[in-house]
Amino acid sequence: MTGTEGRIDTANGSGSGSRTGTGSPTDIPTVSAAPTAPTAPAPPTARQARAGLAETARFVATHTLPVFVRGVVSARFKVVSAYAALDQYRWSAATLRALRERHGGAPVRVRGLSGQMLVLFDPEDIRQFFEEPVRTLAMDAEDKLKGLRGVEPTGVICSHGDLREDRRKVNDEALAWGSPVHPACAPYQAVVEEESRPLTARTVLDFERVRRCLARISRRVVLGDRAADDEELAGWLRTLRDEGNWMGLRKNRAEANKAVYARASERIAAYAADAPAHALAARALAHPVPEGTDPLGQVHHWLLAIDVAAPVVARTLLLLADHPAEQDAAHADAVTGAPGLPRLRACVQESVRLYPLVPDLVRVTRAETEWRGVRHPAGTSVLVPIGFHQRDPSRVPAGDLFVPGRWLEPDADRDTRMAPFSHGGGRCPGDQLALLLTSAVCAQVLRGHRITGGRPAVDPHRPLPGTLDTAAMRLRLTHRRDPE
Repeated sequence: MTGTEGRIDTANGSGSGSRTGTGSPTDIPTVSAAPTAPTAPAPPTARQARAGLAETARFVATHTLPVFVRGVVSARFKVVSAYAALDQYRWSAATLRALRERHGGAPVRVRGLSGQMLVLFDPEDIRQFFEEPVRTLAMDAEDKLKGLRGVEPTGVICSHGDLREDRRKVNDEALAWGSPVHPACAPYQAVVEEESRPLTARTVLDFERVRRCLARISRRVVLGDRAADDEELAGWLRTLRDEGNWMGLRKNRAEANKAVYARASERIAAYAADAPAHALAARALAHPVPEGTDPLGQVHHWLLAIDVAAPVVARTLLLLADHPAEQDAAHADAVTGAPGLPRLRACVQESVRLYPLVPDLVRVTRAETEWRGVRHPAGTSVLVPIGFHQRDPSRVPAGDLFVPGRWLEPDADRDTRMAPFSHGGGRCPGDQLALLLTSAVCAQVLRGHRITGGRPAVDPHRPLPGTLDTAAMRLRLTHRRDPE
């Protein structure tokens, strides 16, 4: 479930490859010389790579500012449409590529919209990013807090230390993190089957119907069937998410947002009080927790995460429409009911790799850390532009093409070159549930239909565009006459 970075980690994320700066640097040797011989000069100390003024201006204009304008919590689809028309991703990728090449792949200190940050480019540095314990490289970076404080103030992403671990445990247990099959898989699949029927009721499928379908699935899976038609709650949550996109800049809205959050939380608690046992809200309340954990505070993120899966489903179906061989393989999964729908899940993972919900992974150090021989103090913001890295053909074979088969290779899900659900201590605890729900929706569409005439059209033989106009999606459905 990837609405934020989490919108996929080991429980504490302590990796053996950590290079936390707790001792003397090991890459700067000292040389002892005989008394009569001159002392050999010490190797130069590693220096921090810093972006120049022109590089910084370009980074802000083509990368960080467009991310803010697009929406850091909830995508502004009109902006996404404009970015697709302008090929904005190409500008951002060119900027990041230039930074990487000019500084030899070293971590680069750049000033973003809200302060200095360390941008990582080298695969070894990115691996360290994922291996650092969350207590050292924390999720609750200031930029995240600005966006999510009003949306999920007691959520796991807005927490650190012991409280973060307590809240993470609630997520792990409710979402059945680490289990390939969720214990409530059967009732969730029944919900998907019921709510997906309108998707194939007409010969043309558009994004709005996919959005409505996932919104209803979200409320039923998280809160139970009684919440299915609650558009008022949906409106309150939309208000909070839209305001989160402003990252706290509209100070005059603070009190009004608190009131909306309180109303939404009261409604969620009412549903949770008599929710069926399989609902995520009921699962959150099923175990005793330490005081202050606020298990129902996690529900806000779960609703957000399933809601934002609608663009993932839409893009996956759109890509399959223009890749007929992959569509036939996915269709075979759907009609045979292959356990776990492995081919369809691979298609969803590949869609999220190409078009990540969270293109930038941002964390903050809570202790001194060392990157490439340079010490950085606690409080350093660290950025991995994973949306750029995981579709870079120089690092990922056929990185800008739709190749779902890569996810069927052994240990592909542990490959840190690609992180559709992140890795390590920041890995989304709802990754398996997200794949279950999204692949099941796709299966409902593909089981009896062939998808053709996808709009916007993509050329399967050329590098895929960096941004797809998801809101403009139109797919033509024709009944299959297969013997199955």
